Amino acid sequence: MQYRNDRNGKPISILGYGCMRFSKKGKSIDLEKTEQEVMTAIQSGVNYLDTAYIYPGSEAALGEILKRNQCRESVSIATKLPQYLIKSEAALDKYFNEQLKRLQTDYIDYYLMHMLTDIAAWEKLCKLGIEDWIQRKKEEGKIRNLGFSFHGNTEMFLQILNAYDWDFCQIQYNYMDEHSQAGRKGLEAAAAKKIPVIIMEPLRGGKLVDLLPEQAKTLIREDERGWTPAEWAFRWLWNQPEVTCVLSGMNSLPMVEENVRIAGEVQTGEMTARDFATIEAVKAEINRNIKVGCTGCAYCMPCPKGVDIPTAFRCYNRMYTENRNAGRLEYMQIVSLQKEMSDIRNCVECGKCEMHCPQHLPIRQKLKEAQRELQPWYYRVAIRVIRVFKFW
Repeated sequence: MQYRNDRNGKPISILGYGCMRFSKKGKSIDLEKTEQEVMTAIQSGVNYLDTAYIYPGSEAALGEILKRNQCRESVSIATKLPQYLIKSEAALDKYFNEQLKRLQTDYIDYYLMHMLTDIAAWEKLCKLGIEDWIQRKKEEGKIRNLGFSFHGNTEMFLQILNAYDWDFCQIQYNYMDEHSQAGRKGLEAAAAKKIPVIIMEPLRGGKLVDLLPEQAKTLIREDERGWTPAEWAFRWLWNQPEVTCVLSGMNSLPMVEENVRIAGEVQTGEMTARDFATIEAVKAEINRNIKVGCTGCAYCMPCPKGVDIPTAFRCYNRMYTENRNAGRLEYMQIVSLQKEMSDIRNCVECGKCEMHCPQHLPIRQKLKEAQRELQPWYYRVAIRVIRVFKFW
């Protein structure tokens, strides 16, 4: 196993264990199987374990596994505050103490504001006194490092990144999301501030392995490197020195063993021009089914009515490169959890965006198509419900 350091010089394994997808038996976590998989990873050098309050049964399972094997002190636990549920300062302690109890520990190594997609959400927490609360928890030794996990666009990521003296952050990043979400620009901005970056969704929930088009699979299979689809994705990430740790939701021993092997062999900067050409060819095959040829350059922004045009098109395309619900869910997460709605329905067809689009896309027409696909009635109802609760 190889390691890269956090802000305080503490080594973090470049492969982290994502605990959202623990092995299941029926609808519950298969604790015995999960224990074998987690302990194999730990014994192989993995020392960063990522869970969250809202992952059903995950915190409790992880706490039990670490207690059974008496290895709490040899690993770092990362978990997340459901900041979108916080309505008062008292709620901060309520959720935090419940997490400590579930995890059977008296401190959290890496504590994140979960799914912080809007600067307004952070400002709301600040008004509730979270900065003083964090300082107290750090002084008490109950929180060692404070960070945030992010789903959204690059501009919003940079605002949140600069809003507080974060110890680390967590972003969705893979070769398909290089120029979306926080993207490479966000990764490099965090690294410039010496903020460690944890990577989630390196395989887009397994889709860069299981749902690759046949031609993309052929390109990978016939390449002289002999790497598996997962290996291409991991090596692309670890090739970048700005990446601190890559999370993988490992729910089989062969998966643990393969990922540990790759993490032991990989070298920063090892990928050649030919390797990058292969990645681009695979991306081109994945993108054959896209509906809008948007590159995400954002020259169309800002929209006078606040519509996040690149995000809308990315999610619309994702419906056809992966599956419909994946694109819809991502769009709902981003749009509904922002204080200022960036909904497609805000479009008034002024045409300003089309004047600046270097691809000369018929943006107004494509937004109408995207709106019909991304927001069936039940998604619109869900968004209304979320906004009634005002999670900011």
